[in-house]
Amino acid sequence: MTGSLSTAAVYDEDQQVASFAAGRLRARIAGVGTATPATSYSQRELLDVFDVKDRRIRSLFLSGGIDRRCLILPPVLENGRPQMETQSELLEKHRRNAIDIGGRAIRSCLDSLNASFSDISCLYCVTTTGFLSPGLSAYLCRDLGLAPDCVRLDVVGMGCNAGLNALQAISGWTLVNPGKLAILLCVEICSAGYVLDDTMRTGVVNSLFGDGAAAAAITSAAEVDDAALRPAILKFRSRIITDAIAAMRYDWDESHGKFSFFLDPQIPYVVGANIEGTIDGLLAGTGLRRSDVNHWLVHSGGKKVIDAIKINLGLSSYDVRNTTSVLRDYGNLSSASFLFSYQRLLREGKIRQGDYGVMITMGPGSTIESVLLEWRLSPDLK
Repeated sequence: MTGSLSTAAVYDEDQQVASFAAGRLRARIAGVGTATPATSYSQRELLDVFDVKDRRIRSLFLSGGIDRRCLILPPVLENGRPQMETQSELLEKHRRNAIDIGGRAIRSCLDSLNASFSDISCLYCVTTTGFLSPGLSAYLCRDLGLAPDCVRLDVVGMGCNAGLNALQAISGWTLVNPGKLAILLCVEICSAGYVLDDTMRTGVVNSLFGDGAAAAAITSAAEVDDAALRPAILKFRSRIITDAIAAMRYDWDESHGKFSFFLDPQIPYVVGANIEGTIDGLLAGTGLRRSDVNHWLVHSGGKKVIDAIKINLGLSSYDVRNTTSVLRDYGNLSSASFLFSYQRLLREGKIRQGDYGVMITMGPGSTIESVLLEWRLSPDLK
């Protein structure tokens, strides 16, 4: 990695606002990479695989804004239904496939920077769909040959919002280790959290989630004139709505003898009622208004959730085009969704110097996380 570096900065909210005006050292998103399993299914194919007969559940599959999802499903039995998997088999599926697609996402991210595994000084791994001890980061350090002194953190169980929780933590690490390369990996094998029955609870979950991984390279360096336009991370804002603590959860299902997801139908209303105050708090002290934000990257939590955010923030369908296209092509990828949308924004080639962006994720708690970005020229990573 090249480019001049400045001293580290304290990473709290007051410092963030002060640094916003002063243009001090910033953590940046330097690159991104994604990966998915090889097996992909249309929603209609999944209706047959899951043998869904209930009209209400079939409607969930066909009216949720999703065309296809990548899923790792068990073999189909003679009766045409998937083989039932034990909790032990599901945990092993998570471990094996999270290592596979997680490693591929990191490789893709590094390729976008012309960087190598030896450049990685820090690895933060996020997942909700399986528990491992040692954590996923340890397995990836072994399999990818990362340095034995690589700093590691595993964020487990925080759900769909967790990518931005980890981004805040890893950004702070880069600020006290300027110039070093950190990797944030969000990897979710949601098919390792599926159960198969005829209930509406199961139908909601099985109609929505997909498997995928996304990695982002994070670094900090002093601003210099350079052709590499990468977003500086300016400020975070969180909101937890504890009155809705049970609205989104992953807990033990005694009837199936395994863990399963639960999504309350009121989630879009919970998010909609709290999103405006969250984003106004994010922009407070920056001199920016919502209309000054050029790019919106929202978690692909589902059609109704996205619509609630659009309505309450006054966004257009164009503003959330990358969010809805990720939902269409992959479903809800839990913590990895927002980075899939970010990658699509980059590929459009429409970002300009001085543009502002907002990332938003939502998940259990109930929680809303957000971050403010500004695209500035920065040193190139070699």
